[in-house]
Amino acid sequence: MNTTQRLLATVATAAALATPAFAADTVQLRTLNVDGMEIHYREAGDPSQPALVLLHGFPSSSYMFRNLIPKLAGRFHVIAPDYPGSGLSPAKAGYTPTFEQLSVVMEHFIAQKQLGRYALYVQDFGGPVGFRIAARNPQQISALIIQNANAYDDGLSAQIAANISGLKVGLNPETEVVLEHILSPDGVKFMYQHGTRQPAQLDASTWTTDSAVLRDPAAKAVQKGLLVDYDSNLKQYGAWQAYFRTVQPPTLVVWGKNDPLFTEAGARAYLRDLPKAELHLLDTGHFALEEDADTVAQALLAFGERNGITR
Repeated sequence: MNTTQRLLATVATAAALATPAFAADTVQLRTLNVDGMEIHYREAGDPSQPALVLLHGFPSSSYMFRNLIPKLAGRFHVIAPDYPGSGLSPAKAGYTPTFEQLSVVMEHFIAQKQLGRYALYVQDFGGPVGFRIAARNPQQISALIIQNANAYDDGLSAQIAANISGLKVGLNPETEVVLEHILSPDGVKFMYQHGTRQPAQLDASTWTTDSAVLRDPAAKAVQKGLLVDYDSNLKQYGAWQAYFRTVQPPTLVVWGKNDPLFTEAGARAYLRDLPKAELHLLDTGHFALEEDADTVAQALLAFGERNGITR
């Protein structure tokens, strides 16, 4: 663990210990060795409750769920891992940063946690990771909760579509310029602030924490590799849509409708293949939990009750 990660771990541990140990919403910070990598994760709730796995987006970590987890822990056994090269999970030398490989690591993580059946909450990068896992293990998925995670061409903004197309050629001097801009402190801050109702009121620890992690060259290399590989996800859209149509998992879509990356059209597109899905459009941006964690938690708990997912 590098200096930045040790600092973040200290801050996260202090926050966790601030909650009384007996409280149902106490968040435990743990690690698990998966495929030779130390995967950091947050865990809360009674393990006898239905399991809910939270898969974070780019360039964040399980930290993005810090406000949501305590609101759900009374009804779910909540587990939120940091991907390799994200948050407090260090990048392993030789790790191949592709979405397919990332989904395998997370699938092995879930298996080691012995979760036979679980709901998947996916945001941004969590979509292509989680949808791969769900399509391979449909019998294990009790429900999908989708927050600004795209699976349709409809949802790609013109800018992100252009970036994906331009980056798929791999690393070269031109793509390095694009990647450095995306991963810069200003680029990260833009993803958090754009489309929000009150950008000046947002918790700045989000983009500053993400940018601190990205100062680690190994973590930055992982994120670059995933951005270059993002085109592989577009090629999977048809397979994921077939999974939705065939299996019809109970689905809740909660979407920041002002997202500059994944547009409102992408949220509505799920209803084509999942006509029974619940859709909640929120007047906020890409990281909707920063302004609407309470709204999302209430919608998710009600959704769980209606669909027999919570007890």
